[in-house]
Amino acid sequence: MAQKFPSREKFLSELALNPPDITSDEAEDPLLDEDYLILSTIHSAKGQEWKVVYILNVADGWIPSDMAVGDEEQIEEERRLLYVAMTRAKDHLHLSYPSRFYTYGFKHRRADRNMFSTRSRFIPETILDLFQRDTFKKNICNDGSETGMQRTNVAEKIIGLWD
Repeated sequence: MAQKFPSREKFLSELALNPPDITSDEAEDPLLDEDYLILSTIHSAKGQEWKVVYILNVADGWIPSDMAVGDEEQIEEERRLLYVAMTRAKDHLHLSYPSRFYTYGFKHRRADRNMFSTRSRFIPETILDLFQRDTFKKNICNDGSETGMQRTNVAEKIIGLWD
């Protein structure tokens, strides 16, 4: 399938924009060698359903897009798009956003290119208790090597601060 594309980038772009017409409902019991992942845009996901959905970069500037924040009608369209993405999940929904990101083409040489991000305004503080909140951090050994990512329960850590 990938052989007809000139580069891996073109193949992945086409796959993301036009995913195969198949859903996890139509798939048989997965075998280790036959398991697969469907990458999709929110627009391409309309009408589809999957058992597990991951929505990446649910942060202001991405959802809603920084190109849409000047107009209330565009903001509402962005809210509807997030709703569409979230309702594609049948069993598990994972929303994620980076705590910080690197910016390219920054105009000021002395400014830090690493910027902090904020959760999307569409996920307000008032509904956070409906979510399981996790963060990931690198586990650094005494010798300075990394052992990978470690799951941390943020709520337990905060409650532990008050004990």
